[in-house]
Amino acid sequence: MRFISLQSGSSGNCLFVESGETRLLFDAGLTGAQTEQRLAALGIDINTIEAVILSHSHCDHTKGAGVLLRKYARPLWMTGGTYHHILAMRKVGQIGTPHFFRPEATLQFGSLTIETIPTMHDAPEGVCFVVDDGKKRLGIMTDLGCRFGALKEAITTLDGILIESDYDPVMLKNGPYDKSLQDRIRGSKGHLSNRECAELLRDAGRKLRWACLGHLSGNNNTPELALETHRQILGRKLPLYVASRRETSPVLEL
Repeated sequence: MRFISLQSGSSGNCLFVESGETRLLFDAGLTGAQTEQRLAALGIDINTIEAVILSHSHCDHTKGAGVLLRKYARPLWMTGGTYHHILAMRKVGQIGTPHFFRPEATLQFGSLTIETIPTMHDAPEGVCFVVDDGKKRLGIMTDLGCRFGALKEAITTLDGILIESDYDPVMLKNGPYDKSLQDRIRGSKGHLSNRECAELLRDAGRKLRWACLGHLSGNNNTPELALETHRQILGRKLPLYVASRRETSPVLEL
């Protein structure tokens, strides 16, 4: 299984997973042109993407979804709550009738099984994912809200993970956001801090081969600070990567 972050952060999220002949995108937070160009730079034809699966409705995960359907005819998969919230926000354009799944459903695309896990984030019927190719298991886990039981349990089964490490509490407190937005970010329906993410990984168990830290805030975090916090808690045994807010990540394999 191969994993590549085309981009991760509040300015846009789009993640590529491949196993055998099965190719999927998780989230569509880039423009159609950006998505096509970044895939092409990796030698991947966008027309070979079997499906685009949305985690939730927020624009940094969905703004390119309409174009991927209309221009490239890539099938969209999402929960009913995600669909209705996208329509209400009116920022994606026409998306026709996508394929729907319920939170906690299991999806099958070629050689890949996708387990969907409901999150606590403040978006209707948002989910995170476990991708299983029959040999290895990859977690795609951002916009989580908080640490919750099903998340902790799932992480112990994983071989690799992309997980949000959104903010540093001191930077958030002293940064440009007003109190209400700060409260939302650090609340139970917001995002995980660097420390909260690191503590989840610390308890992941011995299966985990690598972790990629994603969805870093541009105002309330830095890659260096995220890595430093994780190393303080995890030591140096677990390989760590940081998904860029602007660029494509290296290819990570399982």
